[in-house]
Amino acid sequence: MSIGILSSSPIGPLWIALSDLGIVLVDWSKSQEDFTRLVQQHFNTNVIFDEAQTAESLHQLSEYLSGIRREFDLTLDLTRMSQFQAQVLKLTMDIEYGKTSTYKEIAAHLGNPLAARAVGRVEASNPIPLIIPCHRVIGSDGNLHGYGGPGGIKLKAWLLKLEQS
Repeated sequence: MSIGILSSSPIGPLWIALSDLGIVLVDWSKSQEDFTRLVQQHFNTNVIFDEAQTAESLHQLSEYLSGIRREFDLTLDLTRMSQFQAQVLKLTMDIEYGKTSTYKEIAAHLGNPLAARAVGRVEASNPIPLIIPCHRVIGSDGNLHGYGGPGGIKLKAWLLKLEQS
């Protein structure tokens, strides 16, 4: 598995991991050691720091965080997820830049409007934040609920504001 880092961004350093099939993880780990350990724990595989392999993904993340890019053109590897997790995250990827959807709306698209909490759990454990824009998912009351990145809801609000400008 290849890893790389976007060392300077408005939200701090971002690490990325790619399998042979695509991106499997984006994280705000503090160091290469921490991220390597995280990847090894989740995927039980060898890790190689590979700037060439991760360059395009990191470039697109940088463009997004600079307000230049609105859509990602990257391959994701969702094969290690349950069918339900993959369905939720695929619907999340369909939320347009600058727009939001609710946990309940996503659950309804899946045919079960009562599954909003289950959708929330999937969004909370999204392994590929930013690229899979879980920050665009809000509560039915219009409020922001939880975000796993550093800064939590403040970061979620910052990302939504970035997309409004």
